[in-house]
Amino acid sequence: MRIDEQVVLVTGGARGLGKEISRAFGREGAFVVVNYRRSADAAADLVRELGADRAVALQGDVTNDDEVRSLVEKAHSHFGRPITTIINNALADFEFNGDGRPSPDALTWDDLDRQFRGAAKAMLSTTQAALPGMREVGFGRVVNIGTNLFQHPVVPYHDYTAAKAAALSLTRTLAADLGKDGITVNMVSGGLLRTTDASAATPEEVFDLIASGTPLRRVVTPAELADAVLFFASPWSRAVTGQNLIVDGGLVNG
Repeated sequence: MRIDEQVVLVTGGARGLGKEISRAFGREGAFVVVNYRRSADAAADLVRELGADRAVALQGDVTNDDEVRSLVEKAHSHFGRPITTIINNALADFEFNGDGRPSPDALTWDDLDRQFRGAAKAMLSTTQAALPGMREVGFGRVVNIGTNLFQHPVVPYHDYTAAKAAALSLTRTLAADLGKDGITVNMVSGGLLRTTDASAATPEEVFDLIASGTPLRRVVTPAELADAVLFFASPWSRAVTGQNLIVDGGLVNG
């Protein structure tokens, strides 16, 4: 299915990386569902930018199963067709601030649970809610946003990284189960992005240090990562599933 035929749900799609992902799909002519939790004004502005005939803003907490089912139903009703493509981008409240992260001595299960709900649980909820529609049309694309901190914990964000590792495992097991239905499940893992709301707390010297370690000698932007997400929704990726593509300017491998 071409991108301009797809109905794409972008969770946390009104700000930061999500906003650039929504824009990327809008540029390619997709029907875009801009999901938001609290950013109603930003979502409305983005829908006006993308065009109300091709985009809709829908509120919903993606860690709440009932709210996820409701937004999937509203999207189907609005566009007259089911969601075919999910970009699990929403991030549980988090700041990439190494000085403010919980240390091993202070880390709590609540810290971990908050991130697990925002990554693995939300991914499961959105996928389950959209599965009937995907099976109905015999096509589905799920793209989960991960992190290169698995391979390069330059700052050990224990809670965030553990949750994203769980999401990668679920990406691969879901890919194995859903391939027979014409549904692919993949992950795109960025590094620190310049700049999102979450990375705004990062000191400039950290950005410079990361940039110096990449072959491109710069930090990847949200728009650049969004372009990589498009690949997994496009016809060119039809034989690719269960994969984790790292988009960080070449900082880490594998």
